[in-house]
Amino acid sequence: TGVTLTFLGSGSAFTVGADNFQSNVLLTAANGKRFLIDCGTDIRFSLYAAHLSHRDITDIYISHLHSDHAGGLEYIGFTTKFDPHCDRPNLYVSQDIAVDLWHKSLAGGMEAIEGDLADLNSYFKLHPLKPNGNFAWEGIQFHLIKLNHVDTGFMLMPAYGLFFEINGCRIFLSNDTKLSFKALHQYFENADLIFHDCEISACPTPVHAHYRELAELPIAIKQKMWLYGYQPGELPPATKDGFLGFIKRGQEFTF
Repeated sequence: TGVTLTFLGSGSAFTVGADNFQSNVLLTAANGKRFLIDCGTDIRFSLYAAHLSHRDITDIYISHLHSDHAGGLEYIGFTTKFDPHCDRPNLYVSQDIAVDLWHKSLAGGMEAIEGDLADLNSYFKLHPLKPNGNFAWEGIQFHLIKLNHVDTGFMLMPAYGLFFEINGCRIFLSNDTKLSFKALHQYFENADLIFHDCEISACPTPVHAHYRELAELPIAIKQKMWLYGYQPGELPPATKDGFLGFIKRGQEFTF
């Protein structure tokens, strides 16, 4: 058996109902070890729907600070810390957001524990990564790609996509990004399979790629691209427009 990539959900940050959850991804190695790519606020429900729990999560990667990607760390952190059957999960995160992950996202609820003050390492084994650096899990090498997600005009809030290879298949996972063909062209070209976030809303935000933009990509790229991170509602005709399709909750890919 090979490695399985499962979308625990395929919806946007604020997806409600539609039998879907936030777009967090689970890699399962041949030996049964599991690696969670992003950990949103839906995670306790999406894991339960996949017949899993906090006990199954030993390794986590966080791409950026939005709650649909990092908000579930409080649940995982508390449940694993106070479950005697669990060790601290490994937490992989770019070092430029690791401090903010604790002080701006998690400390308010997690710093105070009975008889002590906690920090990020109280709950997780932190592995800070260099921006555009690499790390390995179960023999798979992951390369961080710094993406333009939110630009305030004063600062950039990046998200870190991943480029990795499993058994000869090269994969690009966007996590969250505006469409920047110039910046991402090399990854689009080099990947055998692309998973790209995609808005379908009639009132698009400026921080994600919209379906209308993605539909203008060269056909050779669309033919290896799956779309996820979309809002509830009627889906555009992705396969007719040259894409592999929209990912459904629980969809698996085996390599």
